Amino acid sequence: MRRKPAPKRTLMPDHKYNNVVVSRLINYVMWDGKKSVARDVIYDAFDIIAEKTKQEPLDVFDEAIKNTSPMLEVKSRRIGGANYQVPKQVKGDRRLNLSLRWMIQAARSRKGATMAVKLAEEIISASKNEGEAVKKKENTHKMAHANRAFAHFSW
Repeated sequence: MRRKPAPKRTLMPDHKYNNVVVSRLINYVMWDGKKSVARDVIYDAFDIIAEKTKQEPLDVFDEAIKNTSPMLEVKSRRIGGANYQVPKQVKGDRRLNLSLRWMIQAARSRKGATMAVKLAEEIISASKNEGEAVKKKENTHKMAHANRAFAHFSW
């Protein structure tokens, strides 16, 4: 018998920007429980963003999240012995999770700089609607549009 789902935990906003999304970004960047290191990386990245763009770093970050958040994704569904890629709409919380994850993966895949510099460059390029995270979103949308013939299999 299944247990009830675990309750959603509320996340405290970060200290510098008083923003819950920045706090989630810090948690995603964190490795091996070293939150203070992750916090330093994020704040350094935001300082670099402010210096390069001459704008408020939170505004640039919000624009980057908006540009990398997917609306559709495909889920694999087994029907009658065949697997179909069924397009599905992405709900709000998962949309933010995917956006943050893709930006961090894209920053980690860049070469030859500190994580703060790589993350700042990825956020700036995502806010301009370019970069790896935006490509990942577009590929996800293309997959969903290519498989919309199987949309009637959605559950």
